[in-house]
Amino acid sequence: MEHQMFESKEECTFQYQDSLPPLPVPPLEESLMKYLDAVKPFLNEEELQRSTEIVKTFGQGIGKQLHQKLLERAKVRRNWLEEWWLMSAYLDVRMPSMLNVNFGGPGPYLEHYWPPKEGTQLERTAMAVFFMLQFWRLLRKQRLAVHKAGSVPLDMDQFRALYCTCKIPGVTRDSLVSYFKTEAEGPCPSHLVVLCHGRIFIFDTMYEHHILTPPELCRQLTYIRERCNSEPEGPGVSALTAEERTRWAKIREYLIDLDPKNLTILEQIQSSLFILSLDDASPHGTPEDYSQHSPYDAMVMVSMCYYLDQTIKSVEGKWKGSTAVRDLALPEELVFALDQRVLNDIDQAKQQYYKQALDVQIVSYAFTAFGKSLIKSKKLHPDIFVQLALQLAYYRFHRRPGCCYETATTRRFYHGRTETMRPCTVEAVEWCSAMLDPAASNMKRQQLMMKSFAKHYKLMNDCQNGRGFDRHLLGLLLVAKQEGLPVPELYSDPAFTKSGGGGNFVLSTSLVGYTTILGAVLPMVHNGYGFFYRIRDDRIVVACSAWKSCPETDAEELYKGLVQSFHEMIKLTIAAQL
Repeated sequence: MEHQMFESKEECTFQYQDSLPPLPVPPLEESLMKYLDAVKPFLNEEELQRSTEIVKTFGQGIGKQLHQKLLERAKVRRNWLEEWWLMSAYLDVRMPSMLNVNFGGPGPYLEHYWPPKEGTQLERTAMAVFFMLQFWRLLRKQRLAVHKAGSVPLDMDQFRALYCTCKIPGVTRDSLVSYFKTEAEGPCPSHLVVLCHGRIFIFDTMYEHHILTPPELCRQLTYIRERCNSEPEGPGVSALTAEERTRWAKIREYLIDLDPKNLTILEQIQSSLFILSLDDASPHGTPEDYSQHSPYDAMVMVSMCYYLDQTIKSVEGKWKGSTAVRDLALPEELVFALDQRVLNDIDQAKQQYYKQALDVQIVSYAFTAFGKSLIKSKKLHPDIFVQLALQLAYYRFHRRPGCCYETATTRRFYHGRTETMRPCTVEAVEWCSAMLDPAASNMKRQQLMMKSFAKHYKLMNDCQNGRGFDRHLLGLLLVAKQEGLPVPELYSDPAFTKSGGGGNFVLSTSLVGYTTILGAVLPMVHNGYGFFYRIRDDRIVVACSAWKSCPETDAEELYKGLVQSFHEMIKLTIAAQL
């Protein structure tokens, strides 16, 4: 994505959607062999023997039947996983979306032009909003360049959910509503919702079919800020969205019953382009500002943020157009009808959120000793370099292998999203063990490292080509549930959970790209880490999270170990060349 072209005049954003291949179902035997290989680092001989028997029984019996039903499903759906994944990974999840589900982080201007400066919040916000609206316009006109892997077009469908899309809480399952349309499809909402001091404002970002300029946007934001500074704070209804999902759904239903105008306000918020929060706190360079995420994967947000970053960089952070402000309608305040019960719910939502937020440890550092240029000069893959360094850091700190999830994209298929790539391979563990063994020679270590690189590369390639096994196993489990069958033993075998299955990875990781953008996620499990990173020619920038309440994890220590691993791995390549 580093040299990504943003605007295309030749191709339409969604023109290849209908010609993308369907998501394949991998061969059952292949998936089960890969699964068995992936659980090996976490089992002793006896446990492995038992798991091998369970896998064999599954493959010859119920697994075969479930696989057949999955193949039948794939015949009538271009993406057999899409609906299931949205439900199981996002809409059925009951824990609060804030912190637990959302990907978040600082957007543009990390490396240039905009150091902290008092009194520039609204001017800078107006610039960022202006370019976010330009990106929306590219999508509306279908002028956003199609992402490609080489010359192969990737699925662009998730970009439709970047604007005017909302996850509505439900008592047992949430639902998605999207109001976005391309120009060819019809009109699309163009209003913006702004939160400030517990109050909610709304204004249109278009005037006579043109996007408001940064001076005009700044005028609207200034009006909101000045009103909020001189008038009492609002109740902060938006805090309810940080609640556990079922609880938020019930409060929302109560709000609607309380007064019909509350539903009108909720619909105005749900259909807005996006929500802008004017904060009072000043950021300190750590990615602790969480942004909404669920109908699309983090890479879609990264793509938009990178566009913001590059466009702001190209104008040196300054607006160079007209400073005239047209006669715009002032922002309107949205005021919910509330009673004491809802006010108590808002207080409770804030308390539970702050309690959880205070438990989050996030460290974000730039490692600047070297970056992609040096790694590639050693003929090593930069992403695999970081992943193996993380395996070594975890192994050194915790004295055991760390089951790990790395995001692999399946966007070369119709509506493809992600597959699980598991970096904690038998080869990686053998290499980590050799690195900590004083008796192991550098030659031996280097050979094992190269074997680990090769294994990782093959697995990642398989995942991106629809030959991963995690989503396949999930599909088989969901078929069993749909058919009302008992959960097969494969999924209750301790090996399944120990190796990370069922969302139990102690390392939840993703390469955010070779760009200037970084974000953070929280760990999947209480004794785990969230680990996002970006790789530049001269640096590797990391955001690592953990829970403070877990006595065995420490994001700071893991990062220190990571730096040590980086240096040791580069030294190995030099030693091997001597």
